[in-house]
Amino acid sequence: MGGKLRIIGGKWRSRKIDFPDLPDLRPTTDRIRETLFNWLAPYIVDANCLDLFAGSGALGFEALSRGAAQVTFVDHSRYVVDKLRKNVEILQATNAQVLCGDFTSVIPFLTTTSYNIVFLDPPFYKNLVERAALHLEESKLLAPNAFIYVETEKNLKPLPLPKTWKIYREKATSSLAYYLFQHLPQKKGVEKG
Repeated sequence: MGGKLRIIGGKWRSRKIDFPDLPDLRPTTDRIRETLFNWLAPYIVDANCLDLFAGSGALGFEALSRGAAQVTFVDHSRYVVDKLRKNVEILQATNAQVLCGDFTSVIPFLTTTSYNIVFLDPPFYKNLVERAALHLEESKLLAPNAFIYVETEKNLKPLPLPKTWKIYREKATSSLAYYLFQHLPQKKGVEKG
């Protein structure tokens, strides 16, 4: 069994994709995705994207539908990864890569691409945001000025994130908070003139 979710914009608008029914898998809602992709509208076309806790794939497939150049989906569950691969096949998403593994084991192998947009929507109440953010920051996978979307349980304050991640937008619902950060690496040294 499982559920269906609707892609809300772009070339696959209104297409439905299946996702597995698992306890920690909660697809980002239509309303939140609409807000997020309105925020990202000037940046999504031709972006290289990483969906680090892919789950249903809602964020990554939405990005592809709206013109992202490439999306790498990562999830630790073989069952989820099989469903993601099936959806990639159904949508004929030739610019999608699906990897199975824990984010800590997969990140070191993602060395050929720098990502313009990263979706960081881990299972709630497992303290994964800080660890994933640290791994991303140390990996040098983030392009300069990259955007990082973070979805968390509402009561996770303050967000334990790297100093180079600056808040760009934020909103909350009754049960969760979501943020768009921009990666602004600090310049090495100070030029004097």
